[in-house]
Amino acid sequence: MTATFALTSNGFRRPMLAVMAAAMLLPALSGQLLAQRGPDKIADVAETVIDAVVNISTSQRVEAAANRPGTPRQQDRPGQGQGPGQSPQVPPGSPFEDFFKDFFENRRGGPGGPGAPGGPGGQGENRSPRRASSLGSGFVIDPSGLVVTNNHVIADAEEITVVFNDGSRLKAELVGRDPKTDIALLKINPEKPLKAVNFGDSDKVRLGEWVIAIGNPFSLGGSVSAGIVSARNRDIQSGPYDNYIQTDAAINRGNSGGPLFNLNGDVIGVNTAIISPSGGSIGIGFAVPSKVVMGVIEQLREFKEVRRGWLGVRIQQVTDDIAESLGLKQARGALIAGVDDKGPAKPAGIEAGDIVIKFDGRDIKEMRDLPRIVADTPVGREVEVIVLRKGKEEKKTVKLGRLEDAEKAKPASVQSDAKPDDKTVVKKALGLDLANISADLRKRFKIKDSVNGVVITGIDQNSAAAEKRLNAGDTIVEVAQEAVGTTDDFQKKVDKLKKDGRKLALLLVANPEGELRFVTLGLQ
Repeated sequence: MTATFALTSNGFRRPMLAVMAAAMLLPALSGQLLAQRGPDKIADVAETVIDAVVNISTSQRVEAAANRPGTPRQQDRPGQGQGPGQSPQVPPGSPFEDFFKDFFENRRGGPGGPGAPGGPGGQGENRSPRRASSLGSGFVIDPSGLVVTNNHVIADAEEITVVFNDGSRLKAELVGRDPKTDIALLKINPEKPLKAVNFGDSDKVRLGEWVIAIGNPFSLGGSVSAGIVSARNRDIQSGPYDNYIQTDAAINRGNSGGPLFNLNGDVIGVNTAIISPSGGSIGIGFAVPSKVVMGVIEQLREFKEVRRGWLGVRIQQVTDDIAESLGLKQARGALIAGVDDKGPAKPAGIEAGDIVIKFDGRDIKEMRDLPRIVADTPVGREVEVIVLRKGKEEKKTVKLGRLEDAEKAKPASVQSDAKPDDKTVVKKALGLDLANISADLRKRFKIKDSVNGVVITGIDQNSAAAEKRLNAGDTIVEVAQEAVGTTDDFQKKVDKLKKDGRKLALLLVANPEGELRFVTLGLQ
């Protein structure tokens, strides 16, 4: 290296090596940062795992549309099969969809055209049922031939074919599926061991982490896209166990069931859904976390179905108003709005009004945490549940049952079509017309005999009560977690809350069927 010097004010020369060295470090550091941010490694990962990613092709027999009154003809919908006079089979959304539709239908006599099926001289009205197909993605998790995909990809399919990156095809059998998480497990019988991928730990995924999506978008198999994790624990209201990883990696129709990889080549999610006004990617895609998928797959392999734990409660969100009415510092946990008489929670001593803050050692931060954690807990296990009851923590031991289709833990809801009758009103309070329960009111509003309390017969539409979805025919069972039997009881408890300086009253309300929920009403 040639040394460089500069003259100082007193005539001495000082070396500039340190300055030059620092300057030379900048490009080196920039190169390291570029290498760490992902693009170079993405190619290596994609090359390693792409042979384990497959296309899923399904088919089923469908009734010819021309034979179904009031429905469009099948050839009006590309991707619904192929026959004489029809355009080639092109999945909806394919970039070739418009081209084939224009060429085969508009130029060669499409639906309604001369000689076309369904048109003059055609035979469309007598067409027999034929095959429809759909396409999605999947990935191999076991060299012996186990393939994971989305349930909606294979739903209602009569035939399932797995198509590999080299073009080879194998028929697949359905091992089991779970509509609640939209996961399905398939089995194929290869002649030799297959390339398989491993699951990673989705709990360790960080916001901003680089991820890779590989799949079959628009039937263009073996497509790789990359992006970052933009959110975790996302709830898109698709089911009771929503807990999606959100990514801006391009995910389109056909990517469903495909894997979302980290830069170690591990599957951290199964691409399942997108939000898009156009049908194409706008950078908001969702993947089922690998931790959820692994639990589902384990049960599908063992039982051919998913067996979930069941607590036997109805729950609702602890809002800020409810928290304030109960004297809590913050809104947290899942509020028990009702307890199934035949469920595990009943003998364990869990009651309506309890707030579950911890289940089997895991914190319940909000309502939707509880159904997911309970479902993941093995059936028959005894677990410790910590609840808040009137501001104090209590421990309960529950032996979980099994969640059946008819036994769903769901948010409490209220509905009533009964009409109010002002003649029965004996007292007005908090924007409500209230009456003592009676045989006449039970008959009028079809209130079950098991429901007791004060009946709402009318609601001031300009009051806060109207905004809380209260209905005539609902019954107020408790005020501030204390039972009420008459309108006088109700008024005394409301007056006491006002005297104590409370701003909100917590009401336990039952609909005519006896379903319970908590409602807060302002006292001012």
